[in-house]
Amino acid sequence: MRAWLVLVPVALVTLIGLPLQWLSIALNLPTRRVIPLIYHRILLALIGVRVTLHGAPAATRPLLIVSNHVSWLDIPVLGAQLPLCFVAKSEVARWPGIGLLAKLQRTVFVDRSSRTATAKVAGEMAARMKDGDPVVLFAEGTSNDGNKILPFRSALIGAARHAMAEGEGRDAPAATIQPLAIAYVGQQGIPLGRARRPLVAWYGDMELVPHLMALLRQGAIDVELHFGPPLDGTNRKSASTEAEASVRRMLAGALTGRPR
Repeated sequence: MRAWLVLVPVALVTLIGLPLQWLSIALNLPTRRVIPLIYHRILLALIGVRVTLHGAPAATRPLLIVSNHVSWLDIPVLGAQLPLCFVAKSEVARWPGIGLLAKLQRTVFVDRSSRTATAKVAGEMAARMKDGDPVVLFAEGTSNDGNKILPFRSALIGAARHAMAEGEGRDAPAATIQPLAIAYVGQQGIPLGRARRPLVAWYGDMELVPHLMALLRQGAIDVELHFGPPLDGTNRKSASTEAEASVRRMLAGALTGRPR
């Protein structure tokens, strides 16, 4: 019953928001940034997700937020905080329903099977950032069980910074890189712990619909967003390494209750 009490209003809000967002993008209206923000906030309220912020998104632009990835829930959790764009694998664009929502979020899609895709995707990321939109990059390249951090992939981090300066001259500002740790810490008022955290995480070969329905039936999820200080890394490898180390420290502190 609870799942349907969430799904029905979500469907209604989606049906109202889809044409408005499509029109906003087609006409390049300022509402193209506001509508997804409102939509994600309504979604979190209906599901029952409480977000606690530690730190804040950097005020400087252009901004590249480098984050870990735990679940499909990461999208509304982050999308409810500020107007932004995501980078996602190209397969997402073909998912029924989800692909349309991702496109209307102005997501940048990357084809991981193509060796030549990096430059194209970096150019699209740079275009979004030059337009004032923060871009979120899930640097692990996939989601995991929420208890750990997978090695960060450095290619897109460096390529996006390089693309920012193309055609702008040497004095063009490089994108600010800010690490972010997403930590799911509780459900129904009870700490998740290492064993129960994968109940919220969506990873591996999990089916989306059963996982979605299970979360909707439970609700009352507590998630923490830990924003680290912007990095000073000047090249791809150092920026990626520093971002990964920062996210590891913040996630470990969030999950253990002992900030590092």
